Parts: sequence; C-alpha cells; structure tokens
Amino acid sequence: MDKIWINQYDKGVSPEIDLNTYESILSILDNSFAKFSDRPAFHNMGKTITYGELKELSQKFGQYLQSLGLKKGDRVALMMPNILQYPVALFGILQAGMIAVNVNPLYTARELEHQVNDSGAKAIIIFENSAHNLEKILGSTKLEHIIVTAVGDLLKFPKSKIVNFVLKNVKKMVPSWNIPKATKFLDALKKGDSSKFEKAVMKHDDLAFLQYTGGTTGVSKGAMLTHGNIVANVLQAKEWIKNALIDGQEIIITPLPLYHIFSLTANCLVFSSVGALNVLITNPRDIPGFVKELSKWKFTALTGVNTLFNALVNNDDFKNLDFNPLKVTLGGGMAVQRAVAETWQDITKKPLIEAYGLTETSPAACINPMTLSAYNGYIGLPISSTTLVIKDDDGKNLEKDEVGELCIKGPQVMKGYWQRPQETSKVMTNDGFLRTGDIGFMTKDGFVKIVDRKKDMILVSGFNVFPNEVEDVVVKHDKVLECAAIGVHDDKSGEVVKVFVVKKDNSLTIDELKSFCKSNLTGYKVPKHYEFRDDLPKSNVGKILRKDLRAEERSSASV
Repeated sequence: MDKIWINQYDKGVSPEIDLNTYESILSILDNSFAKFSDRPAFHNMGKTITYGELKELSQKFGQYLQSLGLKKGDRVALMMPNILQYPVALFGILQAGMIAVNVNPLYTARELEHQVNDSGAKAIIIFENSAHNLEKILGSTKLEHIIVTAVGDLLKFPKSKIVNFVLKNVKKMVPSWNIPKATKFLDALKKGDSSKFEKAVMKHDDLAFLQYTGGTTGVSKGAMLTHGNIVANVLQAKEWIKNALIDGQEIIITPLPLYHIFSLTANCLVFSSVGALNVLITNPRDIPGFVKELSKWKFTALTGVNTLFNALVNNDDFKNLDFNPLKVTLGGGMAVQRAVAETWQDITKKPLIEAYGLTETSPAACINPMTLSAYNGYIGLPISSTTLVIKDDDGKNLEKDEVGELCIKGPQVMKGYWQRPQETSKVMTNDGFLRTGDIGFMTKDGFVKIVDRKKDMILVSGFNVFPNEVEDVVVKHDKVLECAAIGVHDDKSGEVVKVFVVKKDNSLTIDELKSFCKSNLTGYKVPKHYEFRDDLPKSNVGKILRKDLRAEERSSASV
C-alpha cells in the first residue's frame, strides 16, 4: 500500500512526525509552563488558573504523593468529572513519574473494585460524590492512600464554600460516606511543597496511563499507553490541525470528560501544548446550562460526540450564539450522523469535522482535512506516521473499496493490555497491526469509511445489515430526535432489525416511521420492530449503548 497515498491530505502529503520533539509528556508540559506561564490554562465555574499556577499546584500535589512514599511507576487512580482538580492531580502524577489510571466517577462499586484491583493502584483521588462506592469496596482493595475532593474546592471564596454546601446539603448530591483515613484534596496541597518536588525523568517507553476500555474483545482492561504513544498522538494531531491554531490564542470548550481518552489527548494535552484555554464543562447533560456557559466565550474549538451535537442543535438558545470565532468542531467517539452534521453546519455555518480513533491508539488514527467545507460521511484520512489497512477474517489485506476490518499501525498504538498477554495477542496481528473491531473500507483517494462495529452487525437472512445505516435513515425523519438499531432473534430470518426511537414530535406513529423506512431502505434492512422511548442508554461520553439494548432484549426474551 503506497505510503504517500495513505498519508495524503489537502492535495499534499502529511509530513512524518519527529518523535524526538519531546522526550515525554513532561517535556510538553515544561514547554507550556514556560512559554505560556501568564496565559489562562483551565477555567471552571467562574475560576481560571494560569499555566504558571497550574505548574505550582501540580508540583505541590506531586510532592505530596512523593511524601507518602509513592514512587515512579506506581499507579494512581483519578476518579473525577471535569473540575479544576483533575488537571492539577493529573499533571502532578505524571511529573512524579507515576502512572495515571482514569476511572469514570459514575462507576458502581463493583466496576470501581475491578479497575482498582486490576491496575494495582496504590492511591486514588476521588470525587466526593463517588466516595460512598469506594467505602463499600475499600477493604477488598490494596489502596493505601485516599484523597477526596469536592466540586468547589479550587473555586474562589466564598463560591467554593457555597457550591460545596449546596451540593451536599440542599441538592443532596453527595451520598454519605465514612473513610477515616481519607485526606482532603486541599489538605494535600497544603502539605505539598513544590520546592522539594523531584520531577521524574521519563522516556518514550515509560508507561503514562492505564486507560481502561472494553476494547475490541472481552471485559474491561487497561490499555498500556506510554509517554511515547501520547507524545506521538499529540504531534500527529498538531501536524494535522496546525494551520487552524495560533499559540496562546485558542479557547477550547471541553464538555467530554477529561478521563476519557478523546478529551484527555485532544483537549487536555494537544490544546495545552499550544497554550489554549480549556473551558471545563462539569455537567454537559445540562444542555441549557451548557449553552449559557458557551454564551460567555468567544470559543474557537469544540470537541464532542454525535449525541451532544444533536442535543445542542435542538436547543433554541444555542442557535443564537456567536459562531464567528469558531475554527474547529471535531466529532469523535461514535459515528457522526449526516443529519446532525448538516444541521450543525446550517446553524453555525461551520463544518463538523469527523475524526476516528480508539483508546488503544491514544486515540487519533484518522481525521478529515481541516479544509473540508462540509460533512463527507468519512472518518477522514490516516494521520501522519500512521498506516491503515483493511483485512478480511483470515488476515489478508483487501483492495480499495473492499469491506473488511480496519487495522492500524503507528507510534500511537498501545504497548498492549495490562497483564493480559492473551487479550493483547487477540487484537495484534503478526505484521504489527491493531485489529480495531470496526468494519469499513478505504476509497482510492485514501478516505476511510466505517460501516459499523463488527460485533454490532445484524445478519438478516444471510445479508449483512449495519445499524449505522439504519440509524442514519431513521434520524432524518423530522419527528425523530435520536435512535438506535439492533438485531433481535427471528425464527424465519435468523435476525431482524429492531429500532428504538426517541421522539422529537409526540405525534410520530410507528406506521409513519415504518413507511419512511420502507421508502429509504432495501426490504431486509427495514426495521421489523419499533419501540418508542423517553431516552436511550448512553456511556459516560454520551455514546448510545447498543449492547445494553441487546442485553435488555435477551433478558425479556428469556422470561
């Protein structure tokens, strides 16, 4: 496969990256701390901290961890939403040479127990709202140090006290908990001394993150992402979007949680490397509140997932915002639907650029050209220093336009799954490619199209039906807000399509929707079953969870 062909963009060739630009993530941070010391780095709920302040706070926190006896290579868990404490703790952990283990603060006690024990974390920085779950499983873990923080801890006084009081005592959002040996985050900062901080020496091969994922197979497992993996992806992303960015001038809105790999690399690290201000949105599900925050900023960049963009374009106040400064709108994490992308462009007059990646690729692997004038239905072109091939089930490379599994090779591909060599071997090919579990094809021009997840494919009378295609049609109906399609058992066809729909207009009927589908889909692709719902199950970043819907169907069928 021709290297120039797979790396071309905008009628040119994407230059290969030089991994020696940064010896580790710490070099990226050092550069930003020095170059942008007085520039705003992160903002949340009315409080802004500069890059200089971030350096001081993060090194205080790192020194506190060192004072506990934690050493280079120890795993430290982070369980927080988008609040200022997250970058402070994260950058402290990394600068101390420790490995960050990101944990979803919405996890149940069972899920938390698995991740803490699997990673071997010795310490955890946890959001107070989640501390009750930690209390339940603490005795069955080897955690030695617990640091608890509340939402308002780093906000200005008296707002910090007011926010924490209201959330705990008025809104009752903090379940009671009791962990006697827990340390308060603010106390940890007071005990930390940046002058005594010993910054670690880290190289490309050193682990930076255990980033947990369901992966392409099996149970949740930790993708081992090295400093080199993350440095590579930061450089790759910067190379791709460099003509759109000005150092020290960008404002990026960050609604996706920083503990998620998309937001972690793209927002937290890529944009920090160019001295941007990250505006952290703690609760993006509160769309009116989110839009109100957007109205305060002349934001130049925004990342998100399809469901988030869909919610925004259906908010009347969003349509009245000033989009003139907006340079980059990047969609990833799940497929961007054409109807959403086109509505976005109608409102903002700016294209929604789709990108693609996985936790295992740190995450970016493909991005559409920044010069794209409108949504094109593709996930883009392979980024710098990245090779993408399409393989069949036997591992044979397919030709252009042939449908198979997307496989990726590049410096951003993970080292493997933490302590799971067999799981690693299942996704890595003999010639060094990562099997993504996504089905798609590549055009003669190098653009990549995903048709669906391998495990989500529906087999109707021997014909492959991809849920994405069905969903793309259904959401084009004017009365549909969002939907999800899955396969359900059928005695005659093996499987048939079932679609779950959230209405935008309550007058929508099943007959009306069925007629619309028959007009736009081949017979075997037309859903046989329809179910209206008030909402759909979603992941922490808003990705619709078809697997949960399939589980519900299996459960009801067995009753």
